[in-house]
This record gives sequence, C-alpha cells and structure tokens, in this order.
Amino acid sequence: MNWRGATAVLAMLITVGVRADCGWPAWEQFKSGFVSEGGRVVDPSDDRKITTSEGQSYGLFFALVANDRAAFDRILAWTQNNLAKGDLSKQLPAWLWGRREDNQWTVLDTNSASDSDLWIAWALLEAGRLWEQDSYSTLGEQLLARIAKEEVAQIPGLGPMLLPGKVGFAQKDSWRLNPSYLPLQLIDRAARYPGPWSKMRGPTLRLLLETSPKGFSPDWVNWNKGKGWQMKAQPALVSSYNAIRVYLWAGMMSDRDPDKARLLNHFQPMIDATVKRGAPPEQAAVVSGALTNDGPVGFSAALLPALQDSPALYVQRQRVKDQYPQQDAYYNFVLTLYGQGWDQQRFRFTSQGELVPDWGQLCATQSQ
Repeated sequence: MNWRGATAVLAMLITVGVRADCGWPAWEQFKSGFVSEGGRVVDPSDDRKITTSEGQSYGLFFALVANDRAAFDRILAWTQNNLAKGDLSKQLPAWLWGRREDNQWTVLDTNSASDSDLWIAWALLEAGRLWEQDSYSTLGEQLLARIAKEEVAQIPGLGPMLLPGKVGFAQKDSWRLNPSYLPLQLIDRAARYPGPWSKMRGPTLRLLLETSPKGFSPDWVNWNKGKGWQMKAQPALVSSYNAIRVYLWAGMMSDRDPDKARLLNHFQPMIDATVKRGAPPEQAAVVSGALTNDGPVGFSAALLPALQDSPALYVQRQRVKDQYPQQDAYYNFVLTLYGQGWDQQRFRFTSQGELVPDWGQLCATQSQ
C-alpha cells in the first residue's frame, strides 16, 4: 500500500471512529436502558414491566432520526409480532403489553391508541422515503388507511377527528378527545393520501385553540353534539402529563408553517409561567389558569422548541443538563429525546410534515 492509500485508510478509520463516538449519545442511552435486544421498549416504572404502542412508536421515531435502521427493524418487528398479530396492515396494534398476574407475558389491553398508530404510520412513510425502501412506505399507507377506517369519526359541528382509540371514546352524542394525540406535522404528512386527513387540519386547530382559553391545553376534553366543547361543566379540566406534548409538537413545527406562530402565541401563558417560576408547571387548571407544582425535567425538555425566542431557554437547557432523566424515568426520557434532540438540531420537520434528519452531524453540543 502506498502512502496515499495508507492516508486514505487512516482518514476513513478516524471518520468511522468519530461517527461511532459522536452519534446521538442520548439515543444510545435510551436504547441501553429501555429497549430490549428484541426491540421491545420497556417502561420499568410499572411493576408489570409494560410496553405500550406509544413507546414502540417513539422508538421508531428516534431510530429513524438516529439513522439506526437495525434498531428500527427490531422495534418494528416486535411491534407487529406482539401487538398487531403479525401484520400492521390488518390489525391496529394493542396499546398495552406486559406481565399478567399469572406471570404470563401478553397483551393486557387490546384497545388501540391512535397517537401511537399515527406515529408508527408516519415513521414507516418517512423511513420508506429516507431509506428508499418501498416496503416501509406500503405498510405505512396500509396502516394509515386502517387508522382512517377504525379511529376517525365525523363529528357533527366539528368535522373529521382522530379519536384516541378504536373503542370507548365515542358515545351517541358525545366524543372524548385528546389534543396531544394530534401533532399537526403528522396530519400534514398524511394529507397527501386518500381519506379524511386533508380535512382534519381545520378541526384539529379548533381543538387546540378553542379548548385552551387561558393558554393551557387540556389533557382530555369532550365535545357534545349541539353544545360544542364541554369546558365550564368540567372545572377540574387540567393541563398536565398529556398536554405537555401539545406545546412540544407546536414548538417543533416548521417555521414556514403560519400556524406555528399562531399556536405559540396562543400558548404564551405556558411560556410566561415557565419564565416566572423557573420551571414549567406540572399542572394548570384549563378554565381558571391556576397553577400547581413544578413539572419534572421532561417538561423542561419538552418546552425547549417553544422557548427558542425566550430568555427561559437557557434556564431550561441547564435544568435538563443538571437533572437528566434516569434509567427508570421512561416518559421523562422520551420528552427529553424529542425536545433536546430538536434543540440540538438533530432533526426538523418541513411544512409538509416530512422529517429532515441531520445525519451528517457528528458531535452536537450536549450542553445546549
């Protein structure tokens, strides 16, 4: 080998070493602590060592952002085989799997969770596009069609809406909805396919804006036929562990989407409360705006995208660094991977809901 060849090999080895050392450390830590070798995302905080379709969907997203196709395939295979009877094109995934009282590992609840289903479909569509693999895209389209068939309702006076699951959320004249289940990025990505998706953005915006009169999104809210949102009838309506994702999804929207500024302006009271308190509130009363307690560190991470123009950004970045989630804090870790990952510019969304991963980034500054 001549000196040019040796130099080229050395350069390649250095590059490979840098990439191996400087991938996405937080994702590697999450994989090590929460993802089994077989591709099951485990929530260790529950004695049943549960897995949710939510966890599987988030795992697919993080693996895609990290360009970790091996992990993506393992998580996808486990999801299909254990939650969807082997075929996501024919079966919505069960939302809950774990250990029963008789020590058998199995599905614990066969109902679906539509946010997870939508994230899985989106991840498959984007994996197919980014990795140029048609089988992912085909499965994503098939799952999207099944979601539209089994989890979408035409609500009188509102329009087509994604119900939280297949069973239990639609009564004769009442529908129970979860604003955090409807990231606009995912709705926009689905809008190019047949079904209700292109008509869902308007009703979704109404849900986000009209159910948060004080700038705090509810975890859950009801719509009644002929009466609309049932707000005053539910004074205990709160914004907490579900709703924190509403601000996260809004903050991660493309700057080219005109609704991003509108949403962030609407949710400014959440930002103001975080600035004033030094930490996001754990709970807010949706109707009165009353606040209680400081939220966990995952709440700080979830707000990083929405805090880009706020002096609170640096305070919350530091809080995430100082109180980084431990290996028993599944949900905090998930929120941190999303919020801090976006803040570190590891990924962005386009105004059409497509993923823009920074696969060329080697060593993002972890102290951001």
